[in-house]
Amino acid sequence: MGSMKHDDLRSAFKRTEVDEKADFQESLNNFVGGAYTEWPNEAGFDGLTEERGPIEVPVAGQIPSWAAGSLFRTGPGIYKIEGTSVGTFYTSHWFDGLAHTHRFDIVSGDQGPVKVFYSSRRQSEQMMHHIKKNGSRKYYSFGQRSDPCLGLFSKIMSSWQAARVPQDEKWIENINVVVHPDLPGLDAAAGNLVDTGKAQGRLPTGKTAVTITAGGHRAATLKNVWIATDNAMLKQVDPETLEPIGFTTQKTLHPDLRGPLSCAHAQRDPDTGDLFNWNQEFGRQTVYRIFRVKAATGETDIIATIQGPGVKAAYIHSFYLTPSFVVLCIPSSHVGLGGIKIAWERNVIDAIEPFDSRKKCKWFVVDRLHGKGVVASFETDAGFFFHTVNAFEEQDEVDIRDGTTSVFCDVIEYASLDVMSSLYYDVLLQKDKAAEKFWSNDQRARNTMTHMARYHFRVPSPTEETKMDGVTPSQTVAKQLNIPAPHCGELPTINPNFATRRHRYVYSLPYWGRSTSMDGIVKTDTLTREALFWDIPPGHSPGEAIFVPRPGGTDEDDGVLLSVVLNGNTRTSFLLCLDAKAMVEVGRAEVGFAVAFGFHGNHVAA
Repeated sequence: MGSMKHDDLRSAFKRTEVDEKADFQESLNNFVGGAYTEWPNEAGFDGLTEERGPIEVPVAGQIPSWAAGSLFRTGPGIYKIEGTSVGTFYTSHWFDGLAHTHRFDIVSGDQGPVKVFYSSRRQSEQMMHHIKKNGSRKYYSFGQRSDPCLGLFSKIMSSWQAARVPQDEKWIENINVVVHPDLPGLDAAAGNLVDTGKAQGRLPTGKTAVTITAGGHRAATLKNVWIATDNAMLKQVDPETLEPIGFTTQKTLHPDLRGPLSCAHAQRDPDTGDLFNWNQEFGRQTVYRIFRVKAATGETDIIATIQGPGVKAAYIHSFYLTPSFVVLCIPSSHVGLGGIKIAWERNVIDAIEPFDSRKKCKWFVVDRLHGKGVVASFETDAGFFFHTVNAFEEQDEVDIRDGTTSVFCDVIEYASLDVMSSLYYDVLLQKDKAAEKFWSNDQRARNTMTHMARYHFRVPSPTEETKMDGVTPSQTVAKQLNIPAPHCGELPTINPNFATRRHRYVYSLPYWGRSTSMDGIVKTDTLTREALFWDIPPGHSPGEAIFVPRPGGTDEDDGVLLSVVLNGNTRTSFLLCLDAKAMVEVGRAEVGFAVAFGFHGNHVAA
């Protein structure tokens, strides 16, 4: 194990509530003034390679042995394909970059130092071959721009082709957002869907896998690994080789889960392992079906159906789970024509209606313990979010008196939908002055800055004996907490041991405006509003910071953060290990080449 260079041992710096306004303005000034031009990040988007490995990567510093396990990461990989039938094909939006999954194995020996191995695998090679042959992608996307020369008839035909993708081709779809290890209910679901609606195929063979051991402490082993996105499709990969081996849809879990959209961020009960999610069906009325997959049996049941006046089709990326409730917030990202407009536009962004401050966010609280369905609904100001943080419930004197439960929901939110447009590749990569055009607009820049909000709802407390007389009328609720950027950021994480419990610390990636992407890692104290930043070196761009708790630790922040960081100056990446309490580096594993900027990861303990 190598030693850390002095220049790498950077300290953390702290900011307080007093600094919030000034720091927000500094970030805004950086964006509007174009400070991001001096922060190279293109290596995380372009020229990306696959390393099937695994290969051992050198470790410097001290990665603790109790962090042993496997860190899975997934997200977009390559975005341009050269040599197609019509020239170079360019993916328009970052969310549509072709899926690329990564695995870092942290292996601890009984006496020797910790070793780290890296491997990666592209998940959309068939999509890549299709684009290379045809010069286009006929499948639906998040934000792929259509050819401006496309006439009305051609648009109708292309929309029809996207809607009529043969069932045995569906597994070509690009699925690249979240990794779900040991997903319940799909143990026998592998391979392409057939006409019966049942999934068939093979289970992981492991024949090409390299067994990674060190002193008897083996890397994590799993029954299955599935990758999900914001629709009802899932792709299975071999847990060891990351080879794509299967495909299914939520209809495999339950025949009524036939809608096209769902949530990438399914929630797991931390005690039972049960999985919760929702399925969104389009039509004359939009229908949201909230469902649970029992970890013990693999059985799926629908615990609530949400439809009716004011229930809009929408793009939703995450939701909440508490010990008693599932909480679904429908933000102001409404999809036109009850969702059907996606079929016409062939992508989500163009199908979303223009932002309107009169379109309130609608909240629905679902009882998940006693079968009472929706027990409360609320409204909050118009806005948008990608990521919820956590939710928890408590009872104070008012709750005890009124027979209610206080539900608290933390979220990283935006004042409008503008953030979606900031994630086009031409903005991220500063092509044709697209970044300047986007960020130079002061109001648009403000709208794209994150805020961490906490909402407090008082919800009727259902029991087995409670008779619910329908949903309570919608109530308007104000924010209890509102922390602005850069004291909070995107891709928020917490100590997983505090999921569905009151948490104090949130870890996220802030925007200081020095890069077109996220340019820091911050620990936000929701109690004191202090923000503790890792003093990131210039030109370094981090990925989602995954919290690994210290075994036996009692403090909420007793653990380490694992983040894949790109050094844009050298065009190489490393796995960073930060002390989650002090926000200082304790170790790293240098990969030696650029690893794609990803979305989300999951650490599975050895």
